[in-house]
Amino acid sequence: MPLVGWGGHLGSFPSLWQLQSPSTPISSWPQCSIIVKNKVVATFDSVSSQAISLVGSGWMFYFVVSVQTTINMGVGVGCILLGGECVQIMYSNLDSGGQLKLYHFIIMVALIMIFLSQLPSFHSLRHINLASLVLCLAYSLTVTIACILAGRSSEAPSKDYSIKGSNLTRVFNAFSSMSILGTIFGNGILPEIQATLAPPATGKMFKGLCMCYGVISVTFYSVAVTGYWAFGNNAKSNILKSIMPDEGPTLAPTWLLALSICFVLLQLFAIALVYSQVAYEIMEKKSADVKQSIFAMRNLLPRLVLRSLYIIVCAFIAAMLPFFGDINALVGAIGFIPLDFILPMLLYNMSFKPPRNSATYWINNAIMVVFTGVGIMGTISSVRQIAIDAKRFKLFSSNAFD
Repeated sequence: MPLVGWGGHLGSFPSLWQLQSPSTPISSWPQCSIIVKNKVVATFDSVSSQAISLVGSGWMFYFVVSVQTTINMGVGVGCILLGGECVQIMYSNLDSGGQLKLYHFIIMVALIMIFLSQLPSFHSLRHINLASLVLCLAYSLTVTIACILAGRSSEAPSKDYSIKGSNLTRVFNAFSSMSILGTIFGNGILPEIQATLAPPATGKMFKGLCMCYGVISVTFYSVAVTGYWAFGNNAKSNILKSIMPDEGPTLAPTWLLALSICFVLLQLFAIALVYSQVAYEIMEKKSADVKQSIFAMRNLLPRLVLRSLYIIVCAFIAAMLPFFGDINALVGAIGFIPLDFILPMLLYNMSFKPPRNSATYWINNAIMVVFTGVGIMGTISSVRQIAIDAKRFKLFSSNAFD
C-alpha cells in the first residue's frame, strides 16, 4: 500500500473482486468453461495442453511453459526468501548480537523444502492444502491484531500516508503495485488443480474458487489495511519487520509475533510445495518411467535429484538477490498477468467463438489489450526498481530489500 496509498489499494478492491473472484470472468472461469465445453476434462490437465489443443502450434507450448516456469520459480524464490527473512527477524530479536546472516536462514528453509518436495504429486498435497487454508486465516488474524496493537502503542512511529517520490516514480510504483496485486490474486495452476478432481469438476471448482478468492480478499486486505494504518508509507513489504524493527522496541507482544511467524512459515512451505509441483511434473515427464511405481528406485532417484536441484537453484537466487517486493512485481508482470489476464481471454474466444459484434468478444479483446499494456509497464517498472535497489546492494546481503 505505501506505493499507491489508501485510494489506490482500496479502489482496487472492487475492481479486482469483479475481475478475479467468484465468477472469475478473467481467468479461472474461462479455463473451466473451455474444459467443460470440450467435455474431456482429463485431457486438459495443464494450461499448456489446453493452449496446444486450441491453438495447435508448438510455440504456444513453449510460451506457456516459460510463463508457468517463471511463476513457479518466482513463487519458490519468494517463499524461501520470505521464510528465511521471518526466521531472521525472530533470531535478531532473541539474539541481537548474533552472527548469522540472511543467507544462513535461507539455507535452513531450503533444507526443509528439499525434504518436503519429495511428496510425489498434487494429490499427495491435499492435506497440506487444507492446512494452508487454516494457516492463512490464522496468520492474517494474528498479524492484524499485532498491527492494531502496534498502531495504538505509545511507542509507534509517526504516520505519514502521503505517496513518496516524483510524479514519474509514482506512475512506475502504480504499475508495480498492479503487478504485485496480479501475483496475489493470480492462479497459474488452475487446470492442474482441476485435473485432480473426479468428474464432474465444474461445481467443485466453482465452490473452490468462491472460497479461494473470499479467503484471499479477507486475509490480504485485513493485513494490508491495518499495516498501512499502523505504519503509513514506512510499512515494509514484510510487515513483521515494521512491527519488530531492527532499532527500537517491539511494538506487539513477542508471543503473538512468534505465533505469527510460525503460521507464516508453515504457510510458505505449503505455497511453495503447491506451485513447485508443476515444475516437477514438467521435469519428470522426461525423467520418469510411467510403467514403474513412483516409489521404484528408477523414479525415486531422479525425483530426489531433480527436485533437490530445483530448490537449491531457488534458494541460491533468493540468497543472492533478496529483493522480495521487486520479485513479486516482476513475477506478476511477466507471469501472472499474461497467464491469468491475457491467455484465458484468447483461449475463450478461440473455443467459444463469440460473434465479432458481441459484447463478450470486444470485452475479451479489450481485457487483452489493457493487460498487455499493464504487463509491459509492470515489467519495466519492476526491472527499474531492481536496478535502483541494486545500486545500494551487494550480493548475498544480510537484509532483504522491499
